[in-house]
Amino acid sequence: MLEPEPDLELVVTAGTVAGLLAEPACRIEGVPALDLVVLDLRLADDSTPEDNVATLREHGVEVLVFTGADNPYLVRSAARAGVLGVVRKSEDVATVVGAVRRAASGEQVVTTDWAAAIDGDPQLSSVGLSPRQEEVLTLYASGEKASRVARLAGLSEQTVNDYLGRIRQKYADAGRPAPTKTDLYKRAVEDGWLPVPEHRRS
Repeated sequence: MLEPEPDLELVVTAGTVAGLLAEPACRIEGVPALDLVVLDLRLADDSTPEDNVATLREHGVEVLVFTGADNPYLVRSAARAGVLGVVRKSEDVATVVGAVRRAASGEQVVTTDWAAAIDGDPQLSSVGLSPRQEEVLTLYASGEKASRVARLAGLSEQTVNDYLGRIRQKYADAGRPAPTKTDLYKRAVEDGWLPVPEHRRS
């Protein structure tokens, strides 16, 4: 896609971020060797998008996510880490090239996928959880008991239970009731706080 574009140069490709940074083309002391990394969210080493984005930005390189966008948790975790944008692999060539060009110039590439990754699925009614409520929900819905959540979050168990009551009420008010722990897990996945479970092929 980029080869016909005279103002864009594909410098190097790699299967992992570590592999990319080990390439001679990326070794320039004190100066970022690349204007942009176009990052797939699923890499060969099973690394997380958040870690990959953080590593690249530590090396002074901005990131544009190029993905099938089939996993909202992965997209959201990358978006939170500070990417310039998210572009679907299903977009036409002109859209992808335009996004790469803008991102390589340091511009934010605002797309519906990027906005959805930041704000949550626009088709789901927002419940407006506070950051502390999000933390409690994520820990509790991932399988931890309230007592363990309390220790991990530095709260009393009663406070955790109070938070869980408020969280359930907010979901009920939004028309997305979550009376059980399993329901809370489903809501946490829907809103991108927990990863979508993946079925591994044997």
